[in-house]
Amino acid sequence: METGQKFMAQTTKISNLNINQELSIQISLSGLSFCILQRDTNTITYLNNTAFERKVNPIELLDKLKDAFNTIEALKVSFNSVNVIHVNDLSSLVPKPLFDEDNLADYLKFNSKILKSDFLSFDEISINDSFNVYVPYVNVNNFIYDLFGSFTYKHFSTVLIENILSLEKNTVDTKVYVHISSNHFEILVIEKGNLLIYNTFEYTTKEDFIYYLLFTTEQLQLNPETLQLVFLGDINKEHALFEMAYKYIRNISFGNRLDTYDYKIEPKTNYSDFTLIKSF
Repeated sequence: METGQKFMAQTTKISNLNINQELSIQISLSGLSFCILQRDTNTITYLNNTAFERKVNPIELLDKLKDAFNTIEALKVSFNSVNVIHVNDLSSLVPKPLFDEDNLADYLKFNSKILKSDFLSFDEISINDSFNVYVPYVNVNNFIYDLFGSFTYKHFSTVLIENILSLEKNTVDTKVYVHISSNHFEILVIEKGNLLIYNTFEYTTKEDFIYYLLFTTEQLQLNPETLQLVFLGDINKEHALFEMAYKYIRNISFGNRLDTYDYKIEPKTNYSDFTLIKSF
């Protein structure tokens, strides 16, 4: 089985097919992101991030997605492939030997608030010998299916874990990766190329952020004076979270997507839009 789930259809619902274009969409209750890759020229031709004024509910999220497809000209074509990345904290990693597709709810109910009516899905993460069980935005999936037909979807953490483990597969050091978004961040601790821990936290203040970060490293008995912290996402050296982290952690660097695309629209940094661009 391939990593990620697929909705299948015989035909697409939009004309003007351009078989060389691929679309990646990142979906969250806090915003939407779109990226278009022109595969034959290896060029990112469109990149757009829209942050909502407030966190919305799934119904409002679908309305905003529909509005984007109605108003953004670059999206008014069909694509050779469409990737959807679901961003939420309703996910759980399960080691492959313990995984049973008939027990998906059991893996989530202890650390996530799920309803009996929630649709559950899973991604296989071969590089980590695990499955990622999660709740996708099913109304979004249905809309994309109606619009394009066949498409692939994954959870945000799947893309993050797969790519960071791929980048670190030959390293012997222990590294703490932190991916920053506007109101949440993810921590991945990698030791000798293996994933020690993955977690996601919502934060409001820089004090929230540093508490969760230092608590996680303390639980793993990592020394703030010697650990290697690598930032990804929406952050730079002037960011309040960077300045807070630097008060406690000395070895801080920024990651790198290490992609080889040409860009008509440049990302903010070579470590921003990490999951969106690495999903291709």
